[in-house]
Amino acid sequence: MAVERFFLELNPPDEELRSRPHVVVVGGGFAGLKAVQALAGQPVRVPLIDKRNFNLFQPLLYQVATGLVAESDVASPLRLLVGQAPNVQILLGEVVDLDPAAQEVVFNDRRYRYDHLILATGSGSTYFGHEEWRALAPPMKILEHADEIRRRVLMALEEAEQTPDQVRRQFLQTAVVVGGGPSGCELAGSLIELMRHALERDFKQLDIAHCQVILVDPGDRVLRAMHPSLSAAAGNHLRNCGVELLLGGRVQSIEPGRITVKTEDGDRVLEAATIGWTAGVKPSHLGKLLAERSGCPLDRSGRVVVQPDFSIPKFPSIRVVGDLTNYSHTADAKPLPGMAGPAVQMGTWVAKDILAGISGSKAKPFRWFDFGSMAVVGPLYAVADLRGLRVSGLLGWLLWGVAHLAFMPANENRLTLLTKWLWQIATREHASLLITGHPDQHMGVEVGLERAERVIDPPATTSKPSSETSSDATASPKTGLLTEHRTSSETEATPESGNSAGIG
Repeated sequence: MAVERFFLELNPPDEELRSRPHVVVVGGGFAGLKAVQALAGQPVRVPLIDKRNFNLFQPLLYQVATGLVAESDVASPLRLLVGQAPNVQILLGEVVDLDPAAQEVVFNDRRYRYDHLILATGSGSTYFGHEEWRALAPPMKILEHADEIRRRVLMALEEAEQTPDQVRRQFLQTAVVVGGGPSGCELAGSLIELMRHALERDFKQLDIAHCQVILVDPGDRVLRAMHPSLSAAAGNHLRNCGVELLLGGRVQSIEPGRITVKTEDGDRVLEAATIGWTAGVKPSHLGKLLAERSGCPLDRSGRVVVQPDFSIPKFPSIRVVGDLTNYSHTADAKPLPGMAGPAVQMGTWVAKDILAGISGSKAKPFRWFDFGSMAVVGPLYAVADLRGLRVSGLLGWLLWGVAHLAFMPANENRLTLLTKWLWQIATREHASLLITGHPDQHMGVEVGLERAERVIDPPATTSKPSSETSSDATASPKTGLLTEHRTSSETEATPESGNSAGIG
């Protein structure tokens, strides 16, 4: 297996780069993208490896799932964001192995050397040992999952429009969301808005009063990570909008169109055409692989326990940032939360620390600035805790909107999002209610580099060509030449991953 030292060509684009340190970044999410942006134009070579060719703004996936915005509004091509920098190269593929001793990563059948490695592969969804539930209750970690939720909701409503059976219609107009964190509350609030208001003028036979969204969570309140007063405000608003909160409920089983929840009053069976899952998060599988190869410690959830400079023991050239890391070097010794704010700050600081080390200086110790947390639970209604300043309602929504537009990496997306939000406020219309694709085609999606083999000319022969061809190849209808196509990610892609081997 060939070992590459430079960009994947005989000579780097700039001859001066040949002697520059090699900083490999794996993962183009919040942390990885910020690290590359800080390294762009600096005297280093920076390959960014990702299973996707775009950066995904995960916090707004629920808006894709409910037709508020389109896929392109929350995803920005990496080549447009950072790929134009002369020292940055975007490489599509999945890292499948690491060799810390040799300072090499393995991807796309190549061994790629590095001087510094930044792992920012993020996290995916977990079903707590019930992986069979994934196909029945899609998560919201990648664009395809949001597409699948939207498809199921809209197809159910389309069938309900022409179904005379009242019981069947009630089933089709019911959705269940598992998980009462920010993503679950945002999805539930947006679903009830979609069902009861945005479609009220478009469906002639639907009884809007029969539209039902049930939010299931094992805790005693939604948004348990936030202050109780904000949790109460969010819960009350969801109830007022028509969302039923099934608190203290633990999922026992999920079947097609049915979910069984254990409560204090016994098991409750919910029948719903659409079930969404936002209840669990697990770190990228590269954390476990790194631990196997380097002996670095992991916490109970599988996150890499890092040192104050985000490196791992014995291998200072490896840094781990974003959702994949357990960084507990804080004032209260609590790990940093897996949110966009900490990830952005981690990626930026690590890049600056590497540059400082290369120049022979030393960066200031990492200090996380906590901007607070927020969640939107309905049109023009959000809750926000900004370093002790707790607000809800319209002011909370305005703060939420400003924060999300600020974190959006592409200016074009900021403009389109703002326009669509204002249009939705004025008209209560959802702009992207398209039904595309086939049932379940978005589940188990494989991403990564697809390879198409070149056309192979048949060997020259003097005998007459046989009328039979091998069943393992496909004959071109125009030339008769045999072609073969294969995908490099057939056995190695993980459905829940978003950016790189996970999502940053």
